[in-house]
Amino acid sequence: MLRIHFTAEDLARTRVASTIGAAAETYYSLEMLCGRSLPLPFQRWRATVAGRLGQDAGPLTALLPARGPGLDLLALAGDSPDIDHAVEALLRAPRTLVRRELEPVAVGPAHMPWARALADGDVDARRLLAAGLVACHRVAVAPYWAAFRSQLEAVRAQYARTFLEGGVDALLAALSPSLVRWRPPVLEIRHPRPVEIHLGGRGLILAPTLFSWRAFSLLYDPYDDASVPRLTVPAVTDAATGAALWHPRGAVSGDPLGALLGRTRATALRVAAGGCSTTELAARLGVSPAAASQHTRALREARLITTSRRGGSVLHMATALGRELLDGNR
Repeated sequence: MLRIHFTAEDLARTRVASTIGAAAETYYSLEMLCGRSLPLPFQRWRATVAGRLGQDAGPLTALLPARGPGLDLLALAGDSPDIDHAVEALLRAPRTLVRRELEPVAVGPAHMPWARALADGDVDARRLLAAGLVACHRVAVAPYWAAFRSQLEAVRAQYARTFLEGGVDALLAALSPSLVRWRPPVLEIRHPRPVEIHLGGRGLILAPTLFSWRAFSLLYDPYDDASVPRLTVPAVTDAATGAALWHPRGAVSGDPLGALLGRTRATALRVAAGGCSTTELAARLGVSPAAASQHTRALREARLITTSRRGGSVLHMATALGRELLDGNR
């Protein structure tokens, strides 16, 4: 059992991240791809991806331990949803951090010389790891990333609604009743061994994760008392949700919402499900802020989103009707 102890300060500082990042999701996808058993929602994905990873993916695959903890790519590459930014962060990561993250990973004998070079700061070894990350991401994650982001935003929006209706107490209680039990001030999570974590006022970041099935992970730096622990929470909880994700980028069939509203406006509604400003929406749609405003005006007039002032900008959020339309399409 993993037991996370909260103080009043921790509850006030608990928040929800949009993603654990492209790098960490890629590593989790590789763990799932190479695992002995595969949950039903991910079987179609593995059938498509299996056998497509080439030799370039070898360095990252070498860091999948047969037992014990794996590599924490969130610590090494950050939580950027952009794989290029993640690679830049990985290449700039301090040598001491790389060595520390590699220490608990059980590397096979055949890969031990390369792993030692990586831990010792060898530049070529670091570049090989970065190339492996990119190769795995290109095959296992990139074709589905748009659908992944929509699902993560939908989960985050659900967390926001739960928080607005019942506060952080209701949010923690609703994470996963079958796996998580909220007994204030302690969050109890099913875990293979007993672990006690005292947040000590740092708070907790809840991070929805795609490649995780009925398993929570607590990611934290035991050497940095100021770092905020992250609890990964499965974003795929049923076969239907998983089945909707495996449409490669560029596929438009099977999207009745896009046929109804138009692809761009349907995407705008999906983005608004997690809340966004006009500038953020324009960036996600790849259009100008003026064009994004036209889309939000149409969605607002159809009562699918609301718009409110947030400091110097505005916040667009899907209404109950808009969420019902999204849920029905999903």
